[in-house]
Order: sequence, then structure tokens, then C-alpha cells
Amino acid sequence: MAAPLRIKVLDSHTGGEPTRLVLEGGPDLGAGPLSERVKVFKEQHDAFRTTVEGEPRGSEVMVGALLCAPHEPGCQFGVIFFNNVGYLGMCGHGTIGLVVSLAHLGRIKPGALKIDTPVGPIEAMLHPNGEVSFNNVPSYRREKDLSLYLPGVGDVMCDLAWGGNWFCLIQDHDQKLELANVAQLTDYTSRVRQAVSDSGFPEVDHVELFGPSTTAGVNSRNFVLCPGKAYDRSPCGTGTSAKLACLAADGQLAVGAEWVQESIVGSVFRGKYRKQGDKIIPTITGTAHVMAETTLLADPADPFATGIR
Repeated sequence: MAAPLRIKVLDSHTGGEPTRLVLEGGPDLGAGPLSERVKVFKEQHDAFRTTVEGEPRGSEVMVGALLCAPHEPGCQFGVIFFNNVGYLGMCGHGTIGLVVSLAHLGRIKPGALKIDTPVGPIEAMLHPNGEVSFNNVPSYRREKDLSLYLPGVGDVMCDLAWGGNWFCLIQDHDQKLELANVAQLTDYTSRVRQAVSDSGFPEVDHVELFGPSTTAGVNSRNFVLCPGKAYDRSPCGTGTSAKLACLAADGQLAVGAEWVQESIVGSVFRGKYRKQGDKIIPTITGTAHVMAETTLLADPADPFATGIR
């Protein structure tokens, strides 16, 4: 009998959204740029992604993070994010979870660090109180007031923006952003995503709805549909970055001013930005908590060793 594959992982959650950090047992992707390594991951080792993220070991909610050697000069760590349906260019909640996990492992202390990702290097800061801030990749709005037609609803106006992933952002809608309404929100945003794709933007795979919050000091509440039809329990770091890009473009948020974004479950991120040419550099701050240290076993004799696909 062949020995099972052993995969050492550390699980955390950021504002309720889980991250599974792969420490040992991952595939050999070579030593090139992470943008090339993620292609190797996808083309040659996708079964590893489904082993870690797919049921019965994982779920549609969890985001995987493969810890790897960096390529970009000055970076201390490299990471490739993935989920139950594919690969993510960047992941804000995952970055916060990664930093807290590295601190838990004793690999870093409070201070600055630089992390290599498939969409470019990012700077992060572990604060003495355990909070994490990171400067995201350059973010920008691509389309303003794009009109989408939803059957049974009519025309819906949205913005399209990049914050490390592509987002369709909608402020004006008839949905109630309440946790009890998740099934309807998922259906609505799934139809929006299909309408965006039909409009010629198939790369836009996240949909973000905004509404008022009842929490003092919070600017907005959101609901974020991620690829694979899971909703983000956190306020979404890349989604908050996309929101900041739209606010900056409309002159509704000044450079350095703070925007507090609340998730559908009530967790919050704080965001601000600085200008870089016609784009912005968002800074997102949040907290994460380590939940489990474990070793996943993938037995070759198990019919679901590589997940339920």
C-alpha cells in the first residue's frame, strides 16, 4: 500500500473568512516568477488544489495559500492563493491570515515585511497589537456606470474595478444586506456576474453590493460573491481596495482618509489610500486568528483523495 500524501497546514480566519496555509507537502513549482509558477500549479498540479480545498477536506468558503520561496528582490515570503474553483491573483483576507500565521509560527515579529504574489509584491506590517496592515497592488476603476440588464429586475448600474481581483460594484439595488438573506443575495449577485460576463467582461469574477451599516463609525456594509458562489465572510481586502479606487475616482474620499468597511457578518476592515499616477495604492488593516494546526492525509486508496470534483 502506498503511503498517504501528508500536507501540513495552518488554518486561520480573518473576520470570519478562513485561510488554509500550506506549510509542507505542496508541489514543486520551480523557482521562476510567481506569475509563471501559478501557471505550473494550474496546468500540472491542479489536483493538489482540489485535495486541499475540495470536499471532504475543505469547502467552498476556505481560501488556500501555498507558502513558497519569493522571486521578487526584497521579498521575505512568496504566496499563491487558490480556492475551490481556481486561483486568485491576490487575496486581502488571506494576506492578513498569512501574516498572523507566520507570527504564530515564530517566523516573523512585529514590523514590516514584503510578500511576493502572482500579481506583484505587496508590503505588510504586523502591528504590536496583532493587527495587520498591507499595501495592496495598484488599484483602479475600469468602468463607471455600466448598465446591466437583469431579467425580472431591469437595468442595474455598476462600476468595474481592479483591486487585485476584478470586481463588479453596485451601490444602488433593492437587496437587504442581512445575514439571514444570504440565499437571495447569492442568487442576485450570481445573476449580476452572468450579466457582466455577457456584457463582454468575463474576467470579472467577484460581485460586491454596498449598503448602509447600523454600526457606529462604519461607513458601509457589503456583500461579496466570490468565484465558486461562496460569499466572503470578511469585508474582502481586494474588494475594499476596489471600492477605495471608485471613491477616489469620484472624489468622495480624500488621500489618507479612513474608510471603514463592514462585512455581511459584522467584521470590519479599515482602508485608506495614496495616489500613484492614475491609480491608487490601498492600505487595508484587519485582524486574524489561528484556528488549527493539522496534517491533511491524502490516501491513494481513498476515492476522494483529490477531492470531490
